[in-house]
Amino acid sequence: MLTNSADKQIDQKLDFLLLGVAIIFTLIFLRLFYLQIYSHSELANLSQRNSSRLQQIYSLRGNILDQNGKLLATNRPVKNLCWLGTGKKKLTPEQEFQITQLTKITGLEFNLELIKKTERYSRELKLMEDLPFAQLGKLEEYFASDPNIYIETTFTRFYPYDNLAAHVVGYLGAINFEKLGKMGLEKMFEQDLQGQPGKRLALVNAVGRQVSQVELLQAIRGKTLETTIDLHLQKLAEETFPAEYRGAMLIMDPSDGALKTIFSRPTFSPEIFLKPLSAQTWQELQTTKPFINRAFGASYPPASIFKLVSMAAALETNLIQPDGKLYCMGYTTFANRKYHCHENEHGHGMLTTREAIAQSCNIPFYQIARQISIDKLAEYAHKFGLGEPTGIIFPEQVGLIPTRAWKKSVKHEPWWPGETLSAVIGQSYLLVTPIQLIRMIASIFQGYLVKPRFLQSEAIEKIPLAIKPETLKFLREGMILAAQEGTAKRLNNITDLTITAKTGTAQTKSIINRAKHIEGTARHHVWFVCHVQYMDQTPLIVVILIENTREGTQLATATARNFLIKYRDMCRDRKQGKSFEEYLKPTNLQYPNSTVDSKISQKII
Repeated sequence: MLTNSADKQIDQKLDFLLLGVAIIFTLIFLRLFYLQIYSHSELANLSQRNSSRLQQIYSLRGNILDQNGKLLATNRPVKNLCWLGTGKKKLTPEQEFQITQLTKITGLEFNLELIKKTERYSRELKLMEDLPFAQLGKLEEYFASDPNIYIETTFTRFYPYDNLAAHVVGYLGAINFEKLGKMGLEKMFEQDLQGQPGKRLALVNAVGRQVSQVELLQAIRGKTLETTIDLHLQKLAEETFPAEYRGAMLIMDPSDGALKTIFSRPTFSPEIFLKPLSAQTWQELQTTKPFINRAFGASYPPASIFKLVSMAAALETNLIQPDGKLYCMGYTTFANRKYHCHENEHGHGMLTTREAIAQSCNIPFYQIARQISIDKLAEYAHKFGLGEPTGIIFPEQVGLIPTRAWKKSVKHEPWWPGETLSAVIGQSYLLVTPIQLIRMIASIFQGYLVKPRFLQSEAIEKIPLAIKPETLKFLREGMILAAQEGTAKRLNNITDLTITAKTGTAQTKSIINRAKHIEGTARHHVWFVCHVQYMDQTPLIVVILIENTREGTQLATATARNFLIKYRDMCRDRKQGKSFEEYLKPTNLQYPNSTVDSKISQKII
């Protein structure tokens, strides 16, 4: 009986054991079924992600060129010093010696703990960016076949001529570690310049080290933008514009609206934004505010340049005659107040209407103001494109051409007759942009308003000018006289150039209290506009604006003279077949260092 009882216990234990084994194998089978059948797709994807990495291949950004094919913006190779981990648990004496040599060559102290971690997990670590050329040569010589140290090549934006045309070329800024256009053409044509990124599949081993790669989608370089800018003229404009003043200078082909020069001061170097800004550079930017494009992003009183509009309105409404004469005694009286002749306080004496333009005499225009309404004056201003968008591809201000209705709506006052006396000479509430004025001056010579163009691909657009040809001829004759014996007569002895000009001085006394950084008591914006032609070459329109001067139109005319003489000499050299390279030497073509000078501007007042 005892024997049978013992056998039963053994059988029971065996049954429990077999049941347990069966349960375990059943669980294993179910787990395998779950992993192999039910979760096959998910686990296969996880396995694929563990063994491969989908990487983006950044495309090269498109170039921006001037009209002669010179690079305004391009890309340059950047050499970075990198450490490639090989899976060792700790650094060997040979590797520590390598790091010591790197410190001697670069002058940098490296984070050993970070390098050890990189080495152990077979990762990559960027030790130094944008290697200077001298260090690059030594590193390639000492570590040519080193398994840990290699030189990585990437690309960054590069502006060979530094700040030339910076306001229209623009700059790049970092957004989520990606460089995107933040201003100018770089921003406006971001999609075209950026191109199409590519993709590649990198295969890695169990410790994360890349063993191979496969290109899935080829990167496509960005498109090239061809501009109408002439870097030779742009360089001359920057050299001749007074360094201590703010302002703008524009040069345009009047026949097709091609802008040859767009210069605004203060300016900046686009490359300062490719790296983190220092506190000092940021403070400079806050102080000088160089990003305002004064060529079409700011508006000013047109001053005596507007007298061309006033004279056209008076001629076309028969308020004065082309061959009439007027007398200037130095002032005129209106509503018991004296209005003086700004150019000559003692009076010009007897003047023809053409001489009134040439001498920029206020008195004849005050007489026009007594007979013309502000609305009629505004009508003719709009005919010349003032107060209207020019159609340029960049954001622009439209200025202000006041009317009775405007003043009633905005100022809640009627338009006073005395205000017309200020308006006819380009003061009062009048505001225009330099780009509007260059378009207006071009129309006087062409007979149509042309859309200013900045890209070679832009269509030429012309709007007939609703002004009589004989009126335009009269205005040109007055401007010729201004360059010969009037307010711009210091230009009359520049040989080989045919110059037709007009000057203007806009009084801005209202800014005295808020412009304490300006020395002296005079606060004038000065203008110079001209149509200039060298012998039989294509003529150009030049507009110069200098803000807040103490010297009056003499400064604008002197600036124009310096520019025109250099332009004449450059044209002579071109005619003789001489190279133009001496006029345009790249300022930024040496192998770039890892730091970039700010070069915001010179002293600005």
